[in-house]
Amino acid sequence: MDTYIIALTIIGFAALAMAWVPTLLEKSFFSYPILFLALGAIIYLLPLDLPLPDPLWHESYAVHLTELSVIISLMGTGLKIRRKFNWHNWKIPFLLVTVTMLLSITILAALGWWLLALAPAAAVLLGAVMAPTDPVLAEQVQVGPPNNKEEDDVRFSLTAEAGLNDGMAFPFTWLAIVVAVAAGTNEPWFIEWLLRDLIYRILAGVGVGYLIGRGLAYLIFYLPRKVAFPKTRDGFVGLSATLVSYGVTEMIGGYGFMAVFFTALTLSSYEEENEYHTEMHDFVLQVERIIMVVLLILFGGSLVSGLLDHLTWNDVFISLAFLFVIRPLTSLVAIYNVSCSWREKMAISFFGIRGIGSFFYLAFALSKIDFVDADRLWSIVGFIVMVSIILHGVTASRVMDYLDSTRRRILYRRGYLKKQDADDDANKL
Repeated sequence: MDTYIIALTIIGFAALAMAWVPTLLEKSFFSYPILFLALGAIIYLLPLDLPLPDPLWHESYAVHLTELSVIISLMGTGLKIRRKFNWHNWKIPFLLVTVTMLLSITILAALGWWLLALAPAAAVLLGAVMAPTDPVLAEQVQVGPPNNKEEDDVRFSLTAEAGLNDGMAFPFTWLAIVVAVAAGTNEPWFIEWLLRDLIYRILAGVGVGYLIGRGLAYLIFYLPRKVAFPKTRDGFVGLSATLVSYGVTEMIGGYGFMAVFFTALTLSSYEEENEYHTEMHDFVLQVERIIMVVLLILFGGSLVSGLLDHLTWNDVFISLAFLFVIRPLTSLVAIYNVSCSWREKMAISFFGIRGIGSFFYLAFALSKIDFVDADRLWSIVGFIVMVSIILHGVTASRVMDYLDSTRRRILYRRGYLKKQDADDDANKL
């Protein structure tokens, strides 16, 4: 039987299942990414002769497929955020993408060099690719669509962090590449990295994203009211804006991830109550889920096809320490003095979900230069993402329900909520 037809059929059934699975599992004890991860493993254990899902053998495909998944997710993430972009509202996400990210990269890179005996460049790359949280797989802990008014500190912080840090991790991925290239030479590299990869590329991404967002807002909301300019209500505009913003920014050497997120943020800040924001978000979400299904099936298949073969016990120990100790503690250090409850701080610190973005950064770096520890890096990153999908997938719904119920009981005690509403939430737990 034709392998191509088999693959298309599998993708079709999996994508079709996404029409019902997220809703069916909404209040269950595990998330739908776990289901599709397991499905991928099962499919690749069957004698179907499917294409090898090993990312090392399909590096360019891994780069582009994960890249597409992340930028589409970043557009959806930006479109559903409703808080004004300023220091007061965004203090927690800013701290998470600066203090937490820098501490995480430094600690993991040091442990990678010291305990795992990775080359310095590979150790820096490990820290860089594991630093960003994932906008693709974190739906359960993020804010809802634009027409959903529930945007508490935990959901907002995790959503905004996932949107910001996918761009902020890029300079450190480039740092690993530069260090690998400069190894054994006396060529100066730090100033060029600082000015180009850290400062210029970020500013270009933010600037282009803002300008494209303003331009689209003018075309969509302002111009039709002033002149005979046709209105659009096509949801695919969100996807089109994603590709335009990303492409233009990459052409001038900026970070396209930053541009896409800020395009969405800028666009969503205009006429916030307009239902068109929801239409764009929903269309983008549907495309995102289809691509995510494909990636999860391939990831599940790679787990049973040798992705973890190069993992050592030290790698396992450091990986678990990263998820259970390093991310939570560095986050608590960053947000120690912010004004939210300790329950919320613990949740924000714990749900540092790793996923598709980490695969992109690793595949991107390895496509630029050969790292001697490439096989092992794939095994470590694959193991961390696998554990994160399972760990955070089985805890997210219960933790978020608990936080919601607790918050509503506090509001009831303060007279802001009816007793029946607080009791209904308590009965859900």
